[in-house]
Amino acid sequence: GKGMNQSVALAKAGVDVYHGGMIGEDGQPFLDACKEFGVHAEYIRQIDTKSGHAIIQIDKNAQNSILLYGGANQQLTSEYIDTVLADFGAEDILLLQNEVNMLPYIVDKAYEKGMQIALNPSPFNEKLDAVDMKKISIFLLNEVEGNQLTGLTEPNEILDKLRELYPHAKVVLTLGKDGAVYADKAQKHFQP
Repeated sequence: GKGMNQSVALAKAGVDVYHGGMIGEDGQPFLDACKEFGVHAEYIRQIDTKSGHAIIQIDKNAQNSILLYGGANQQLTSEYIDTVLADFGAEDILLLQNEVNMLPYIVDKAYEKGMQIALNPSPFNEKLDAVDMKKISIFLLNEVEGNQLTGLTEPNEILDKLRELYPHAKVVLTLGKDGAVYADKAQKHFQP
């Protein structure tokens, strides 16, 4: 899923990546991909269920319409999360997306450890209401998710509102074929 895509992309860019999460009995391809791309997989647990998966359709407005089956992704426990996070600290970045359960717990525990927390709030749903977004260090989102977080539609307005709401966070707002914008409290940079 999105988490694996992010891990592989970071590993290809030369980052030392440790992927955590649950996979089902059908999850061997995930472990194979980790090995192929150099993603550390020792925190991935295989459990007796099916792996989570999504069917992504494009709606009539060319936006993603995602059907999500949580499966093993939704089987995280506080004990498992504590075990994984025990090996990481303030010098580490935790990259999350909203395809797993216990997201508020994960954010709170990583924040207590002083970790930087990067969040891709996708798929966007009511579960995110329970996450303390003030603990997020980096938001990675598209225009639709930016709208869902701020109620605004114009990219500059979305960025300004996010910087107002979360002044200590960095934001990467993707704009589809139009590129992306990085912003923090002091600056904005457009990448075509």
